[in-house]
Amino acid sequence: MPVAQLISPQALSERQELPGLVILDCRFALEDPDYGRCSYAEGHIAGAQFADLERDLSGPVIKGVTGRHPLPEPQVLLERLRAWGINDDSDVVLYDDGPGVYAARAWWLLAWLGKRDGVFILDGGLKAWHGAGFPLSLDAVVKPRGNLEGKLDKRLMVDAEHLQKRLGDPGLTLIDARARPRFRGEVEPIDPVAGHIPGAQCAAFSENLDSSGRFLPANQLKKRFAEQLAGRSAQELVAYCGSGVTACHNLFALGLAGYPLGKLYAGSWSEWINDPERGIATGD
Repeated sequence: MPVAQLISPQALSERQELPGLVILDCRFALEDPDYGRCSYAEGHIAGAQFADLERDLSGPVIKGVTGRHPLPEPQVLLERLRAWGINDDSDVVLYDDGPGVYAARAWWLLAWLGKRDGVFILDGGLKAWHGAGFPLSLDAVVKPRGNLEGKLDKRLMVDAEHLQKRLGDPGLTLIDARARPRFRGEVEPIDPVAGHIPGAQCAAFSENLDSSGRFLPANQLKKRFAEQLAGRSAQELVAYCGSGVTACHNLFALGLAGYPLGKLYAGSWSEWINDPERGIATGD
């Protein structure tokens, strides 16, 4: 079973009534943290429950220590997943407005806790759902408590200390999911320092998508990441971004391309720059 799987709006519509299905609405906007919750209240895919990036899919921010979206404590996250009704054998569908950024964060967290079978991202998200002519619902959703056991896979992540020691390792592929102007340090609209981690390559997550906001075919994604890997092992790849969210989009796209799961530097740029001893690069 591939670790990264997409589902089309048509396929989801046909499976909506299945009793074991859990749907999570992951909509969010960095500039308006209440956007997702308000949008969910105004209409969502029938059966969906709301998963908030900052309240559910991230842990508390410690100023000057963590990045903007640190990982939640595993046990806290596990309890939240169970509250949404997720069992070990549940099928889970994740969606956001379209690009899959926040859905991919939820997908990675599930994989981190060992839930890898039966997890899908709605390709094209709510935009594609609307485009297919399917309706939204205002109904509240209550699921029986799930029994997801969870088994934390620490191999899927690296911390800043580990990454700092590996910089310069010829076997390391470090990819940055932010747009190229931010990677180069030409602009920085969010964090107080511009640039990127030394040795990183720019792999903007938006380039995983076609013009409609759907993921590119697997062969195109494979070619894209083969150029980044340049013969190195995908298992040694480390993905990061601004705060550990869009990096998950690259890890999901790698999975669609048939590569094994790489690693996430979850603290990402917003954590890296907290320590002035850590190197900073600009340009390409």
